[in-house]
Amino acid sequence: VQTEKRSRTPRSSPASLEVSDQKTGSMFLPGGVGHHANGLTKTAASGTFSNSKPGAAKKLVIKNFREKPKLPENYTQETWQKLKEAVEAIQNSTSIKYNLEELYQCCCLYDISAKLYKQLRAVCEDHIKAQIDQFREYPLCVLFLKKIDKCWQDHCRQMIMIRSIFLFLDRTYVLQNSMLPSIWDMGLELFRFYIISDLKVQSKTIDGILLLIERERNGEAIDRSLLRSLLSMLSDLQIYQDSFEQRFLEETNRLYAAEGQRLMQEREVPEYLHHVNKRLEEEADRVITYLDQSTQKPLIATVEKQLLGEHLTATLQKGLTHLLDENRIQDLSLLYQLFSRVRGGVQVLLQHWIEYIKVRYVSRILVDHIIDVCFMKNEKFVNAMKEAFETFINKRPNKPAELIAKHVDSKLRAGNKEATDEELEKMLDKIMIIFRFIYGKDVFEAFYKKDLAKRLLVGKSASVDAEKSMLSKLKHECGAAFTSKLEGMFKDMELSKDIMVQFKQYMQCQNIPGNIELTVNILTMGYWPTYVPMEVHLPPEMVRLQEIFKTFYLGKHSGRKLQWQSTLGHCVLKAEFKEGKKELQVSLFQTLVLLMFNEGEEFTLEEIKLATGIEDSELRRTLQSLACGKARVLTKIPKSKDVEDGDKFSCNDDFKHKLFRIKINQIQMKETVEEQASTTERVFQDRQYQIDAAIVRIMKMRKTLSHNLLMSEVYNQLKFPVKPADLKKRIESLIDRDYMERDKENSNQYNYVA
Repeated sequence: VQTEKRSRTPRSSPASLEVSDQKTGSMFLPGGVGHHANGLTKTAASGTFSNSKPGAAKKLVIKNFREKPKLPENYTQETWQKLKEAVEAIQNSTSIKYNLEELYQCCCLYDISAKLYKQLRAVCEDHIKAQIDQFREYPLCVLFLKKIDKCWQDHCRQMIMIRSIFLFLDRTYVLQNSMLPSIWDMGLELFRFYIISDLKVQSKTIDGILLLIERERNGEAIDRSLLRSLLSMLSDLQIYQDSFEQRFLEETNRLYAAEGQRLMQEREVPEYLHHVNKRLEEEADRVITYLDQSTQKPLIATVEKQLLGEHLTATLQKGLTHLLDENRIQDLSLLYQLFSRVRGGVQVLLQHWIEYIKVRYVSRILVDHIIDVCFMKNEKFVNAMKEAFETFINKRPNKPAELIAKHVDSKLRAGNKEATDEELEKMLDKIMIIFRFIYGKDVFEAFYKKDLAKRLLVGKSASVDAEKSMLSKLKHECGAAFTSKLEGMFKDMELSKDIMVQFKQYMQCQNIPGNIELTVNILTMGYWPTYVPMEVHLPPEMVRLQEIFKTFYLGKHSGRKLQWQSTLGHCVLKAEFKEGKKELQVSLFQTLVLLMFNEGEEFTLEEIKLATGIEDSELRRTLQSLACGKARVLTKIPKSKDVEDGDKFSCNDDFKHKLFRIKINQIQMKETVEEQASTTERVFQDRQYQIDAAIVRIMKMRKTLSHNLLMSEVYNQLKFPVKPADLKKRIESLIDRDYMERDKENSNQYNYVA
């Protein structure tokens, strides 16, 4: 380094510093960190000063020792002997003869670090290896677990003290060699390898831990601190998941599966729910107290699945009605909370709740049997029941009528095996008792007609006799005008059969070639629900048959117009698979899709849509029924439950089925809120027409009438409830359209306008 009083030396002038990088000259404090000045290690050196002239630059030259300092003979051996004695004293829990600072400084020579590390590892390894024999033959008991725990605690304490002596070694030599574990990690590695990884020792340790947990679950008091320490040991040794957690979850699953099955039989639902809640709280506390946090999610999920998820339906069937009937608020709250924890639990609860409402709304209120048996047919009780029932059932305007219509549909639909014909007839009689009390009979008629159309057109009616019996009951209750459209639907079906007999004769006389048989139902538009027409691309053979039928029908009935309803069509296709020939009973949309595979082996969703012209959502449901349902005559790539853009479809030549004729059900869209609202809206529109007609009919007959008398007579004629405000709106509308007028002298009186 050059120093100068007055002259300025350029920064680029060479320095005369000579510094050796030999490590033998380095000086370190006991802390193990070298002293640094400007990044250069301070070294022991000899230096000379020269001063030739006053004012001249003074030059300091620092040089290394010419020879490396020599260590005393046997220094390494004596040093290690001291360290070894100290380590063994720590391991044997005896006093250390040497000062800890002196031992620390013994490790501060870098040249002997590699040897020290190997010797230290060997001493630790020998000590740990000597521990294993005491555990192998030791019987499994709590004392065994305490012995393992003590060995672990001693080992940890010893390694902490050993590391403090060899801290310089750990922070320099070991840190610079990435392949070497730290002294602490070395201790863990040796303990894991020689103690815990021993098959007998590990097996007994895990068995003992599981046994303690099982005893605690059975209500016994155990040493939780011992469990916490042992499980912490497994976690520190990084074998918690592999050696313990998997077995623990399996045992938990087995325990609660058996417990759930047993207690569902033995206990009532409220008691069972409180037991489940108690178990969940216990397992959550277990995680907090001694289990690893990673175990919480799978553990709680296992308990929820076995005690709740496997018994959702059974729990509700066994106790929901009882809880609701007795208004058990706290138990119902607990039921909801527990079901909310399980996937799909709330949905199942909702379904059973709906069924409960339906049963209580339809069946329980039919208290005829109670009145007959308990109240000895006392007429006062009968009248009181009727009044109370009428008030109760009409609390929700129109909804009871809709629900009753749907209930009737479920009983008259094919596949209902709940009752014999005689029982079904009795059930319909009971339904009619409720029907008599509802105000919105036109709402019932709208929903009933929509469901009846499905049963007739798709062949879903369970019994024609039952259908006509229900129609007769409705006619007797409401009159011929109420059932005229419903009777017209049955009449259309009868006429269609006769027309088809004539059409087949016509086809035979015309000698028209082809192997397609066409059956047509002629529906009178005013009788049936309104269906939105959908234009699709039919095969030429079908189009030709349609034109032939059109020519035949219009030749007999001039002035009529035919509109084909493709959404209602269905076909029977003959198909040949590797297993043999089959007949497929499918919808028209399904038919159009399947016929495409006569022309090619594979088509995408977009290609099928372009070829058939079927509306997108309808086409997706159609393909889903053919490729994703029970009878998969098509194969979809990729495989999934839903049909997505770009999906490819091919014919499933390996299709097998035990039946020769297979009905492939079209996946039906659930009735949406909008559809229900649309049906209700049509009813309200019809009601306005009926109100208008009733007012005009009354005014035409009476010519002049006061407001109150008109309102009274309208109420008497209408079969559904009307609010006074709505009736006033209809009167104003008729006045605006010049059907009637207010009297010029008396504004509260109306005159008919001829």
